[in-house]
Amino acid sequence: MEQAGTRSGDTPVRQASLREHNLGLVLRHIAAGTGGPAGRAGGDGRAPSRADIAAATGLTRATVSALVDDLIGGRLVTEVAPARRTGAGRPALGLVLAGTGPVGLGLEINVDYLAACVVDLTGRVRHRAVHRADQRPAAPAEVLARVADLAGTVRTEAERQGLVHAGSALAVPGLVTADGVVRLAPNLGWRDVDVPAVLHGHPALGGGAALSVENEANLAALGELHAGGPASFLYVSGEIGIGAGLVLDGALLRGARGWSGELGHVAVRPDGPRCGCGAHGCLERYAGQDAILAAAGLADQQVTSDEAVARLTRLAGAAEPAALRALATAGAALGVAVAGVINVLDVDTVVLGGVYAPLAPWLVPAVGAEVAGRVLTAGWSPVTVRASRLGGDAAVVGAAGSVVRAVLDRPARWLADTVRP
Repeated sequence: MEQAGTRSGDTPVRQASLREHNLGLVLRHIAAGTGGPAGRAGGDGRAPSRADIAAATGLTRATVSALVDDLIGGRLVTEVAPARRTGAGRPALGLVLAGTGPVGLGLEINVDYLAACVVDLTGRVRHRAVHRADQRPAAPAEVLARVADLAGTVRTEAERQGLVHAGSALAVPGLVTADGVVRLAPNLGWRDVDVPAVLHGHPALGGGAALSVENEANLAALGELHAGGPASFLYVSGEIGIGAGLVLDGALLRGARGWSGELGHVAVRPDGPRCGCGAHGCLERYAGQDAILAAAGLADQQVTSDEAVARLTRLAGAAEPAALRALATAGAALGVAVAGVINVLDVDTVVLGGVYAPLAPWLVPAVGAEVAGRVLTAGWSPVTVRASRLGGDAAVVGAAGSVVRAVLDRPARWLADTVRP
């Protein structure tokens, strides 16, 4: 008898629920077998066949075949030529996630840039665009209009490639409610901005399609997780502001109201200078992008922040004293804050993202030294501090990836909502 999992009580499992469960089960096995966003390649890396999936899940071959046909029809899965093998019998076709079907549209608003990208089911970035400009002088509605225009640019390219828009997600550096209202984004000067209401019906976002809005560090942490990160880690996003995303046992820890991760407003020196949030001595005043550039003597140059960070990297590589001092000071302050998180939550990996990623060669030693000296368990359980695999793209790629994972988690919903020939 085929098993669809257990349910409490005596409520029967409806046939539709059984099919929905089994579609997800089959798709997860396909994704895991080929290293897609929902899993990692396993065994010999060979794309699983229908027979492989039947054996792994306990479903009958006939059921698996029918479900696979539905997934192929919905452009979620495609067949590939079988790998060579020895022995008798005809090798079966392999099954992999389709790179030509639904895609997620990821958007990011940050203080000094906007970004958009499209990611397919395999996790591949199909198109990306960035607009670099200071967003602080503009009203929220103007900034949102700009990011929607950028979304239109990447969607046009995706449609040219024959890809299907599955949804959009927007990363914002601030406190975001479950229904997408940005309660506070201090470095943008935003307060109580109802992002979904402002962007509702915009054609670049799929007309009436739902738009999810999330804190940028949370989405960056999810992007890092699905790019091969460990099951538990602290992701630190360094920009003008500093955010953090905490992943425990493969799940994002959001907090009771979804507002966890405001590492930039942890006080590292309570008697320090006043922060934009109103408190004193916040980490952002010592390790934020602007603070680092100012300490290195690069704050007043008429260049973009990217160019300034690139110059800082060159100066640090040439062992210029002011650059090295600025990075050592920032790394030490960051290490103090990070060590406190580790002592409370017991993670063994710290991932540095955003502008911290290219600066990691100089930040990691200072962060690591503070962590080693302040984390109680560091003597017998060392903490790894490293740069993000996705670098500065983690938030926008994580946003697009969140849409993709929603399709992979609930393929029945995608199939029901998609009109196919």
